[in-house]
Amino acid sequence: MTPARRRLIIVVRADPVICGHAGEARNLAEAAARRGWDDVRILSWPIDHLETTGLPTKPIDRILPYSDPIVVERPSPVGDYKVPDARFATAMKGRLVELLIDGVPTVVLSMYLLPHTNIVTEAMAAALGTGLPVRARTIGEAVGSDITNIVRNCVDRRCYGPALYLFSTYLAQDVSAAVSQYTKELIIDAAQHVDRACGTSFAQRCAERVVVSYPAIDADAFTGVTSAASEQVWQQRQLKRDGYVLFLSRVAAAKGVDDLIRGYRSSRCYGKLPLIIAGNGPALREMQQLAAGDPSIRFLKDVSDAEKPAMMLGAAAYVLPSKPRPEFIETFGIALAEKLLVGGPGPVITTQTGGIPEAVADCALSVPVNAPNAIASALDHAVFDMSELERRALAERGRRHALKFDRDRVFEELMARLPSDEDWSASYPRQSGAKAISV
Repeated sequence: MTPARRRLIIVVRADPVICGHAGEARNLAEAAARRGWDDVRILSWPIDHLETTGLPTKPIDRILPYSDPIVVERPSPVGDYKVPDARFATAMKGRLVELLIDGVPTVVLSMYLLPHTNIVTEAMAAALGTGLPVRARTIGEAVGSDITNIVRNCVDRRCYGPALYLFSTYLAQDVSAAVSQYTKELIIDAAQHVDRACGTSFAQRCAERVVVSYPAIDADAFTGVTSAASEQVWQQRQLKRDGYVLFLSRVAAAKGVDDLIRGYRSSRCYGKLPLIIAGNGPALREMQQLAAGDPSIRFLKDVSDAEKPAMMLGAAAYVLPSKPRPEFIETFGIALAEKLLVGGPGPVITTQTGGIPEAVADCALSVPVNAPNAIASALDHAVFDMSELERRALAERGRRHALKFDRDRVFEELMARLPSDEDWSASYPRQSGAKAISV
């Protein structure tokens, strides 16, 4: 077997988890494969373990295959019942060590600082401790919930150790990335709280070091969809082009599905166009109860990635009224950018929450958060009042904007941020890291 020349390892909660960053990991892996990286791996958790966590998942038999040479590894847990929480992470660290000590130039990208960047940090230290050659560079990507779910919790409880640990490991990577400018600002703001309490300087270091790398999307999968190719999906789902209102995302409290249901019921669309809520998540049962068996509201839990573009193309309006919650803030809005790439007659209706303005720019209809009446008005305007010319102009502008998130472009820009020294000899941790590039 010919030795690998370049390796990319992405450590992430991958498919079948319903999460935009699982899709982002897939897209970055595919972009690397298209550019001749001959060893591309996604390192993730065993599927049965993911299912026990309560994370929303897609139907396993409908997950799209990966291209060659991409391999998904899910190491089996190490140890017995005496180490219940560390068994899976230990297995992932061990597999990383095995890959890091073989001398192949390797980039390790971790998404979600806890636990994935910490797994990479500890694996790198262990690999270097073997005395064997390690030729590796690391990228840690913060997705937003790292801060809202971990650091904010630490600040509220005045328990700062975990926050110190998170910031230290984050800044120890060659590149510390954030998925939007909003996320970077969120990180700096949280670091300021920690600095005031602990006398650290994480906020300044984050301001200098953190770079913005928008989520990578397979633009071709969305721009290439046609009505003819989508007709079969619409027929199977008993839908008509331009004949339904669509929500397609994770069904969680922060996604605003409750506001959408209430707004839809008070709009002129109600009873004329069905509302399709496509997705799964922790708030699904609650939203089904809110809909109370309404025949105008349909829930689809099994929409596959292959069906998604067709579902978006045929919608008379795509609505994602996300709102800030203590446990989650929309730090970008991948599904919104995907809908902009699809185009089609239906405008996007969303809020200005978090990083959404970066995802949609001026290419969507905006409503306030927690505002069902505003959603109703926006639906009526989008479906009944906008002319075909207005719809087409908005769709064309949206597609031009969203093309900046194409996976090939994002991958190239992210790799360009890595240090350029040729020998790739590793020392770890690296407190200075790569020079930040403004975006």
